[in-house]
Amino acid sequence: MRTRSRPTQIRNQRVSNSRQRKQQHLLDVKVRSRKATQYRNRRILVFLSKIVLVFVLIVGAYLGVQFGAKRLFFENPDYQLRQIEVQTDGTLQREQILKVAELHEGENIFSVNLQKVHDALQDLPQVDEVQVTRQMPAEIDIHIVERKPIAWITSEKEISDPFASDAAFLVDARGALMKEKKLLPEYLGLPLITGCTGESLQAGGTIQSFEAKAALDLLRLNMGSYMQTRFQIREIDLSKGYCLVVTDKNRMQITFGFDQLATQLRRLEQFLVYSDDSKRELQTVNLLVQRNIPVTFTQSAAEVINDTIDPEGAEPKILRATPVHPLPKPTATPTPTKKAKAVPVKKATPVHRGRKD
Repeated sequence: MRTRSRPTQIRNQRVSNSRQRKQQHLLDVKVRSRKATQYRNRRILVFLSKIVLVFVLIVGAYLGVQFGAKRLFFENPDYQLRQIEVQTDGTLQREQILKVAELHEGENIFSVNLQKVHDALQDLPQVDEVQVTRQMPAEIDIHIVERKPIAWITSEKEISDPFASDAAFLVDARGALMKEKKLLPEYLGLPLITGCTGESLQAGGTIQSFEAKAALDLLRLNMGSYMQTRFQIREIDLSKGYCLVVTDKNRMQITFGFDQLATQLRRLEQFLVYSDDSKRELQTVNLLVQRNIPVTFTQSAAEVINDTIDPEGAEPKILRATPVHPLPKPTATPTPTKKAKAVPVKKATPVHRGRKD
């Protein structure tokens, strides 16, 4: 009896051994590493080439633009500065402005730094606003608005001539201090602020003290009102420290407080109206108090009047004191004299003239 033999199983067997496989993997890794290095080097080279190309293009464009601008603008004789127009409303001279701005005719108009010119002119103590413009092809315009002085200011308590004093400075409405080289005649009629001892005064500086700022505020308020024709300030004394002693053109002295200057000016207006109606000149007014304000009038030597006015009443009430009359002049005591004796007068004998035959 024939027996069937079982078919032999065919198993998967590796063709190579472990040593061969290890060597094969090493070769494969080396090949991939070499390819990766080559690919990385190629990418770096392409990136560097792009950077160099961009840099060359930028440098070329810059040099080309610079060369073109130099030939077309900076070296073009059509853009040489031929005219410098200077406009100012004050005492600054054209030569002084051009010297400070460092501008000269004949230079290229594009080589002028307008911002530098503006800053140099703005640093002048007299300049309030400045505008510098370039007008093509060969003109530069300079427009200057100078500070308008509204008063003289000094730290001295008394000063006779601010024109001749080195301690006196001009000051504008914003408190900027100036020392003009050319003094105009109208500066002599400006009000004088004296006794500003707590302030460091120097040209180009700005007023910082509270007293000086209050004096400037009073000047601005007075100039902006219709009272300026009636009440013209000539001097403001700050030496007391707690008030403003103002003297006007008529030698009237008004004492102001530092606060509510507009209200004090309205009170003063009522006194001036009453002075005009009564035809009496005010001498002193103390506005530090709000009611029963002390007021004195200019008067003759034969009468002394002490007045108190309440500005809030319907009509000013005047309390008149008893007039003081001058003493009579002393008369000399007559000395007794001897009576002269009467001397009889003899009558003259009449003389008869004979008639001529």
